[in-house]
Amino acid sequence: MELGPNVTVLEEGSRTVYLVGTAHISERSVQEVRETIEQVRPDTVCVELCRTRHDAMLDDSRWRTLDVFSVIRERKVLFLLSNLALSAYQKRLGEQLGVEPGAELKEAVKVAEDVGAELVLADRDIQATLKRTWANLGFFSKLKVLNLLAGSFFGEGEELTAEDLEKLKERDHLSDMMGEFAKVLPEVKVPLIDERDQYLMSAVDDAPGETVVAVVGAGHVAGMIERRGERADREALSVIPPAKSWVGLLKWIIPALMLGAFWFGYQKHAGTGLYELVMAWLLPNSIFAGLLTLIAGGKLLSVVTAVVASPITSLNPTIGAGMVVGLLEAWLRKPTVEDCERLKDDMLTFRGMYRNPFSRVLIVAVAATLGSAMGAWVGASLVLTRL
Repeated sequence: MELGPNVTVLEEGSRTVYLVGTAHISERSVQEVRETIEQVRPDTVCVELCRTRHDAMLDDSRWRTLDVFSVIRERKVLFLLSNLALSAYQKRLGEQLGVEPGAELKEAVKVAEDVGAELVLADRDIQATLKRTWANLGFFSKLKVLNLLAGSFFGEGEELTAEDLEKLKERDHLSDMMGEFAKVLPEVKVPLIDERDQYLMSAVDDAPGETVVAVVGAGHVAGMIERRGERADREALSVIPPAKSWVGLLKWIIPALMLGAFWFGYQKHAGTGLYELVMAWLLPNSIFAGLLTLIAGGKLLSVVTAVVASPITSLNPTIGAGMVVGLLEAWLRKPTVEDCERLKDDMLTFRGMYRNPFSRVLIVAVAATLGSAMGAWVGASLVLTRL
C-alpha cells in the first residue's frame, strides 16, 4: 500500500492508526485524505472537528438562523466578530488557490460514509477552545490578538502560491511557525495547541476499531505523537474557567467609587463640587462613546443614545452602552435573512463588512462599548483628581 508523504503510521499490537497531516486550504490535502481512506478502508475515521464546526460545515443555511438581537443580548458580539474574522482570513487564502477552507475535512466525512467507516468528531468544542484561550490571555495580550484580528480584515497581505502553501504542510516548518507564534503570545500555546494535541490524540486512542484514519492539521501531528497513549481527561479539558473574582469585583468597585466621590463632593462643597465632578464624569463618557459610535457608522439616533447612555451604563455593571446602542442600531437597520447569508462573502473586505447591515450593527455595538470604556476610565481619573 502506497501512502501519501503526509501520512504517519502508528502501530500498537493489532491496532493501526493512520495520521494524515493536512493544510486546511490545500487541494493536495483533499486528494491525500480521499486516497488514504479509500486505500485503508478503516473501521473509523477521526476528524479534527467538534459537533459545532461539523454542523456548521455541512449546513450552508446556518446563516439564516443568526439573530442579531440574541447575539447582542447574550454579549457574544466580539466572539462572533472574532469567528467571522478568522473565517474571512481563511476564506481569503482559500480563494487565492481555488480551495474551500476545510475542504479536506468535509472530504473525510464524505469518504468515511462512502466506505462505511464510523465517524468520530475528535476535536474539543470550538467555544471551549476559544474561551479557554481568551481566559488565558492578559490585558495587553488580548489587545495583540484584537490587533491581529483587525489585520485579517484590513490587510491585503501577500498572495500565496500553491508552492508556498504546501510548505506549510511540512511538519518541521509548521512546528517552527507555531513556535514563533508561541513566543509572541506564549499564553495562547497551551489552550490553543498543547491542550488540543492532547485532546485529539486521546480521542483517536479511544476511537473504536482496529484500523483508524485520523485527519488533522499538520501542525498537530508532532504534538499528538508525543502524547500517544496518555489518558487525558477530555471532560476537564473542555471546562470553561470562570471569570476571576477580582474582575467581577472591579465592575462594582468603579461605580461605587464614583458614587462615593459624588457624595463626597456634594458634602464638601455644598453642591458646586458635585456639579464639577458630575461633568468630569459625564463629558468623557458621552464624548468617547458618541464619537466612536459615529466613526463606526452608527445611525444618528444611535450616536445620541450612546451619548446619553454611556455615563449611566458605566455606573451599572449589569448592562453596557454597547448593548443598548447595538439593540437600537439593530432595530433601526433591521438586518434581513439575505444580509446574514451574505456575511461569509461580505466579511472578506472592509467595504463589504461595513455595507452589510448585520456586520455594521456588530461593529457599532463594539465601538460603543470601547468608547464607553475609554470614557469611563478618563472620567474616573478626572473625578478622582478633583477630589
